Amino acid sequence: MSVSSVKIDPTSRVEDGAVLGEGVEIGPFCTVGANVVLEAGVKLISHVALAGHTTVGEGSSVYPFAALGFPPQSHHYKGEPTRLRIGRNCVIREHVTMNTGTVGGHMETVVGEGCMFMAASHVAHDCIVGDRVIFANNATLAGHCTVGDNVFIGGLSAVHQFTRIGTGAMIGGMCGVHFDIIPFGLMMEGHPGLRSLNYTGLKRRGLTLAQRRALQAAYRELFYSAGTLAERTERVAAQFGDEANVMLIVDFVRSAGKRRLTVPVDAVDHVVEPEAA
Repeated sequence: MSVSSVKIDPTSRVEDGAVLGEGVEIGPFCTVGANVVLEAGVKLISHVALAGHTTVGEGSSVYPFAALGFPPQSHHYKGEPTRLRIGRNCVIREHVTMNTGTVGGHMETVVGEGCMFMAASHVAHDCIVGDRVIFANNATLAGHCTVGDNVFIGGLSAVHQFTRIGTGAMIGGMCGVHFDIIPFGLMMEGHPGLRSLNYTGLKRRGLTLAQRRALQAAYRELFYSAGTLAERTERVAAQFGDEANVMLIVDFVRSAGKRRLTVPVDAVDHVVEPEAA
C-alpha cells in the first residue's frame, strides 16, 4: 500500500495500528479504531464509527452513522477481544449496527460477501450471516442467529436469538421469527407459520420446473403426511435423495438447533404458542 493510495478526510480520526488497504477512502467525521482492518477499496462515506477487532472486506461501502464492531449488547461480555468479520462487496447503509462476538458464542460475528444491509438494520453478537443476504430497513437479528446464503429479511422484522434461517428463505416485512425457517421457506406478516416455499426466489435462482416441483412435493411430504417429523424427514430423504435442493432442507431439519421449526399453520404438528424459554 502506498500512502498516496489512501484518502482520509482531515476531519476523521484513524488510530495508530489500524490497517488500511490500497484505495481505501475515509470521508468526513469518521473514527477508525486501532484494531480495525479496512481491506482494499473500502469506502467510509462519512460519520462512520468502527471499533474493536473488526475487518471490513474488500470493496465494501459503509454509509453515515453506521456503528460496527462495538461491544456486544450482552450482560455476559467482560471486555474480551472478540471480533466482527464482514466480507467483500457489502453495502452497509445508514445507522446499521453490528456487534462483535462473545466468549459464550463463536468469539466472532461473521457477515458474508455481497450482502446489503438497509438503514438501521442490526446484526447482534455471534451471528453468522451468509453471502448475498439482504436486510431491509430495521431488520434485526438477536444474538447467535445463523442466516444462510441468498436470504431476504423484510423491513421491521425481528429474529429470536439462536434461530436459524435456511438458504434461500424469505421473511416478509414486520414478522416476528420465533423458530427456525427451512431453506427456501417463505414467512409473511399475518401468518404465524410458514406460508409456502419461496417460489419467486426459486425462479430467480434459475431452478427448473422439475426442481421446483420436487421441492413442492417434498414440502408436502414433510409437513402434511403421517408420522413423526423424524419419520417424515427420512421419507423425504429416501424419495428425493438425488435432489440437492431438497436435501438442503433434509439436512437442515436433521441438524436441529435450539429452536424448533416454523411449520405451516395447517401442518400436522403445528404449534401456536412459542416454546418455553
